[in-house]
Amino acid sequence: MHALHVLYGGTFDPVHAGHLAIARAAHAGLGVSVHLMPAADPPHRPPPGATAAQRVAMLELALEGEPGLRLDLRELARSGRSWSVDTLRGLRAEIGEAAPVALLVGADSFAGLPTWKSWRELFGLAHFVVASRDGDDGLPPELEAALQGRMARTPDELSQSPAGKVLWLHQPLHPHSATAIRARIAAGQPWRHLVPAPVAGYIDAHGLYRAVTGP
Repeated sequence: MHALHVLYGGTFDPVHAGHLAIARAAHAGLGVSVHLMPAADPPHRPPPGATAAQRVAMLELALEGEPGLRLDLRELARSGRSWSVDTLRGLRAEIGEAAPVALLVGADSFAGLPTWKSWRELFGLAHFVVASRDGDDGLPPELEAALQGRMARTPDELSQSPAGKVLWLHQPLHPHSATAIRARIAAGQPWRHLVPAPVAGYIDAHGLYRAVTGP
């Protein structure tokens, strides 16, 4: 039986405590490594505030001492936008059709799945593990319909087929987003407690996310 391969994609601009909480919860709950995969050119948001190299450097700092979390640079190695469907097609060409694969996503991202490129095709390429607070599972009707018969009750179900299941990973989510952290830095508000200490040091050293104009 193949081990479950879990990808956690995102811009990680910057990587923060909430990202790590989700990745750790998935590692603990699924019993496998979680591969954090920074996007090169995110299709669903404006260009990142840090360069790809800087975002990777911050991830490397954040993942030191995290044996269950790994860095995956496959989206940075590919030209063009980081569409998940293309990433999964490439992974399938690499590891085959039989290996179980899962995308780890936050509940907000999952609710927006119908806006993703070729979103229905994703269920044929991977499972979804959705990090969610209890009670915030409101989904658009077309996604609710697509999920019929796909809900997994236990992590073991994900290892029994290559793709197509959805597992809700209920865990406390941090209220701060990367967008809010960048805004705090630009505004001179407290922010260092929201990211790993080495990442805070890197942001300070490189002057990232500071406001470029005066008040």
